[in-house]
Amino acid sequence: MFKTTGIVARYDKEKALQLAEELSEHLNSKGIKVFIEDTLADKIKAVEAEAVSLKEMKTDFIITIGGDGTILRTCLNTPKPEPPILGINMGVRGFLTEVEPKDAHDAVNRVLKNDFIIERCTKLSAEIDGETLPDALNDVVISAGEPSKILYTEICKDGKPILKCQADGIIVATQTGSTGYSLSAGGPVLDKSMDAILVTPICALTVFRSLVFPTNSEITLNVIRPTQMLVMIDGNYHHMKSEKELSIKVTKAKNVSSFIRFENDFYERLSCRLLFQGTR
Repeated sequence: MFKTTGIVARYDKEKALQLAEELSEHLNSKGIKVFIEDTLADKIKAVEAEAVSLKEMKTDFIITIGGDGTILRTCLNTPKPEPPILGINMGVRGFLTEVEPKDAHDAVNRVLKNDFIIERCTKLSAEIDGETLPDALNDVVISAGEPSKILYTEICKDGKPILKCQADGIIVATQTGSTGYSLSAGGPVLDKSMDAILVTPICALTVFRSLVFPTNSEITLNVIRPTQMLVMIDGNYHHMKSEKELSIKVTKAKNVSSFIRFENDFYERLSCRLLFQGTR
């Protein structure tokens, strides 16, 4: 049984803050120890809750109130191994979230009754010159760091060069990330059962769409020019590197992200929240 929970919410939406306060009180009444992200401490009245940073939020599960960005930020910063996340949608699409705000209390009650399933999602590990960057749930993106400046890159699989690419940047995505930035750049949506690494160019000058690799692959991106590279992980973490020889290695991470689900219909979520949003 869960004994502790963390609450992470958008602090730019009054309704998200209000729901965070309500759920904090509700969970406390159920005997659950509640931790709230420290950025919420002066924005909500959660008398019994303890404020901690995401990096210190070691709880049995976490409730996020926001969209996919809130979830990605949470997965990027919480201690590993990550606790499972119950996502409440207060974003634009909320593809990774599970329930709408009106169902939040019922969802929490179901979690406390152990009436749910866990979905585990592969993450990516990125390394530059022996330095390991934070794991990515969605994607690792590299660019020249300046708008419209072309990145000349050599793509290697398991140390063997495959092709050279001229593009605004390159996205290395997970199956989860195939529905994010990679999709916007023209990449395919990977079926949930397909555990793979997806490489998609951003506005390529060459005839190159996407490549799909097994997750046991080691993908290396060697930057031919320019002499600087901006790395972005899940749109939150940024790392600028400037050297004559630039290279980044991406592999399957040891850690995973876990989500609390009540229904596990990937294509229903894809249809309603992403591909055909607003057509029903």
